[in-house]
Amino acid sequence: MDVIALVGPSGTGKSHRALWVAQKNGADAIIDDGILIKDGKVIGGSSAKKEKNRIMAVRRAIFVLPGHASDVRRAIAESKPRRILLLGTSENMVQKIAKALKIGAVSKIIRIEDIASKKDMALAQYHRLKRGEHIIPVPTIELKPHFSGYLIDPIKSFFKTSSSKRRRLGERSIVHPVFSYYGKLVIDDSVIKSIVHIVAEALEEVHRVGSTHVKHLVSGDEDLGITVSLEVVFAYGHAIADTMTLLRQRLQTEIEHMTGMVVHEVNILVKSLHIDRAALAHV
Repeated sequence: MDVIALVGPSGTGKSHRALWVAQKNGADAIIDDGILIKDGKVIGGSSAKKEKNRIMAVRRAIFVLPGHASDVRRAIAESKPRRILLLGTSENMVQKIAKALKIGAVSKIIRIEDIASKKDMALAQYHRLKRGEHIIPVPTIELKPHFSGYLIDPIKSFFKTSSSKRRRLGERSIVHPVFSYYGKLVIDDSVIKSIVHIVAEALEEVHRVGSTHVKHLVSGDEDLGITVSLEVVFAYGHAIADTMTLLRQRLQTEIEHMTGMVVHEVNILVKSLHIDRAALAHV
């Protein structure tokens, strides 16, 4: 197994270019901020972007926190990558990562200034410092289980072929870490309840939404997602089972899209049916 590295100051666009660098250099796995990525999936580790302060984020990124290095070493042994691309802010940092993971010395160093213009790096710095955005080279749908409760946006990655045509390379995601310059992002349960009411009452089959409850699934300090429970009154004359299926799908889709949280369950209790007697009188 060979090890190469992409090195550059924080916020200069390393993660943005990770997929392209990996493809150009034949790397089939990437280690970025504490996580091991292979075939577009997080297969080991825990992201430094989830840590609550910068000191802990750095410790996570260089694999010195208990159990972190062993977890990723196990994932490397199981996935058997041919070449790993390490991302770091300096040569010293990537060598520390390689040593902690026991994957051998870094054989090739690629510097961000050799593959990105000053304008591109300045733009990356703007998104990092002014907007608090961090990029992870993994699709949004894959990141959701690892970043429940974070705002995540997908961006597409392309590269030019010799014929100057743009080819799809992969998808990356923008996350706002809790230690970003905008502080911790917290979505109150009242927001989720409001989404439930708006989405449900937009359906003609739903007459009224009653009480709504949000339960968080937590493991240690990690928020694994939510379950939503609601009571509804349906309008008489519609297929109840079909309406419940439609409502459940729409609620899950809208809540996940708007909040970035993983919705594990949507539990619906039909309390009663509303009968519009005036409408029935004209039937």
